[in-house]
Amino acid sequence: MESKYLEYKGIQLHYTDEGKGRTLVFLHGFLENLQMWNCIKVDLIKKYRVVCVDLPGHGKTPCLSYLHTMSDMADTVKAILNNLKLRRYVVFGHSMGGYVALFFAEKYRQNVIGIGLINSTPAADSDEKKRNRERAIVAVKQHKKSFISASIKQLFWEDNHLKLKNVIAQTIHEAHKTSVQGIIAALEGMKIRPDLTEVFLSNATHNLLVKGKFDNVIDHKHLNKICENKLLSCYELKGGHMSYLENNEELSYIIKHYVEKL
Repeated sequence: MESKYLEYKGIQLHYTDEGKGRTLVFLHGFLENLQMWNCIKVDLIKKYRVVCVDLPGHGKTPCLSYLHTMSDMADTVKAILNNLKLRRYVVFGHSMGGYVALFFAEKYRQNVIGIGLINSTPAADSDEKKRNRERAIVAVKQHKKSFISASIKQLFWEDNHLKLKNVIAQTIHEAHKTSVQGIIAALEGMKIRPDLTEVFLSNATHNLLVKGKFDNVIDHKHLNKICENKLLSCYELKGGHMSYLENNEELSYIIKHYVEKL
């Protein structure tokens, strides 16, 4: 896996580009980086071109500013894809990456074949969720290490804590690479994002939604309502917010099957 970089507004955007065929773009979540997709893309690169991006303030991509809106993040992804001279692609996003994918679809609809939301939602933050993000900003300023350890562990279904002990430890290790500024900029950006449910459902036939049955981060009521749209491909897996680790084989199959149908 060769690291590649693109200069953008004074920073170097980090990404990888592997394989040939239809282009699949993968966007990581909060406190994650492009390496999270390694266990998913291993088979995909045999048949497709897979582009994975480190979003601003995460992985090897520095911060752009003190606030990273999801729209700003979407623009960094577009800059990379434009530089690669790619015009049509399927965009997948895990959690925060899903929010970015939705903004990407809203801004660059003509380029998007389909959107895959994994443990994510098109809904805006509720007032309670916004307050939680504000508390998180205070917590990360006070003790980043404790904040990350506690945050990551609760993303996994409790029944998986013992079985995936080493996986959780490695996920926490990767998350510690995220700077305080990167964490805060993302929290501020997620807090102010609007509802993009209409954007997601406007192309329902070509879109995918995967959620964990025991995910305590998302609003299941809202997602269940969305999945009443029979044109949309919806799946529920037995796990928490980290389906790519908790349900790796199932998620890999779902993604491959979804792309083949497009």
